[in-house]
Amino acid sequence: MTRPGTGAATSPVTEEGHRLPVLVSVNVGLPKNVPWQGKTVYTGVWKHPVHGAAMVRRLNIDGDGQGDLAGHGGEQRAVLVYQIESYQYWQRYLGRDDFGYGQFGENLTVDGLADDEVCIGDRYRIGQAEFEVTQPRVTCYRVGLRLGEPELPALLVGHHRPGFYMRVLTEGQIQAGDAIIKTGIGPHALSVADTDALLYLPGRDQDKLRIAVQIPALSPGWQGSFRDLLAAAEDDGTPRPRPQTAGPAWPAFRELRVAKVVREDTTVSSIYLAAADGTALPPARAGQYLTLRIIGAGQPAAVRSYSLSSAPDAGTYRISVKLEP
Repeated sequence: MTRPGTGAATSPVTEEGHRLPVLVSVNVGLPKNVPWQGKTVYTGVWKHPVHGAAMVRRLNIDGDGQGDLAGHGGEQRAVLVYQIESYQYWQRYLGRDDFGYGQFGENLTVDGLADDEVCIGDRYRIGQAEFEVTQPRVTCYRVGLRLGEPELPALLVGHHRPGFYMRVLTEGQIQAGDAIIKTGIGPHALSVADTDALLYLPGRDQDKLRIAVQIPALSPGWQGSFRDLLAAAEDDGTPRPRPQTAGPAWPAFRELRVAKVVREDTTVSSIYLAAADGTALPPARAGQYLTLRIIGAGQPAAVRSYSLSSAPDAGTYRISVKLEP
């Protein structure tokens, strides 16, 4: 792995001999136009290491910016964190050795703070600044664009290595080599990896959904999504069977085709899906949903989940999608 000269230090240890996480690199970059598949994408995913101290402010690190403010940036997503251990994992998985810090679009490259250990609401002090964990990374095609790996957004979810966002509680300067000190513990111990799986992967644990909406630090957008999922599963006031008893209709992704698209109004469209081989799809149960990975649509694959809105014995599936500005 390429290691820019960031002055990263060996991880410090506590008096008890425990190894502390450490900040390996601070990375910033302003949005720019990037040509891609015959069009232009305005993106701030190109981040590069800062040499020396960087000032962290409520909405950004000095010198940093986001191109898509609907999905990135703002108070809830001021700083994106990714782990050097995940860099090493993808280096092996993808068979690459050309990674540099900031290449996954993160502001802070860290040694430690694994996604399956860090919890929503955990607080950390780095240098003069203090942060609170708010949500997993949003699965966005731009990180796949940055690395030249179109499937990467789906892989980040499927391999439970999304990275996470933090809000800034106290502004201040940080720099590579700073120890990362945990100053607070999030309620309910819901990890970043578990939170990400609740939104994007099948087999949701309804109890964890109920826990997620009770965590004050979780960003409002994710709380709203989890409330919608709970409402869909319990719309008659009776909890549905848990995923481990019902199980998915099939064990992995299968190919479906778009049979038709119906515009319901100016913002909502219903999409009818059929089996690629023409056979009838399994009857849908109330409260079930589809996890979709869209390919061949002119953009890198993205993974999303949608509730089914079709009749149980229709032979096809219908989902309804609302366009939000």
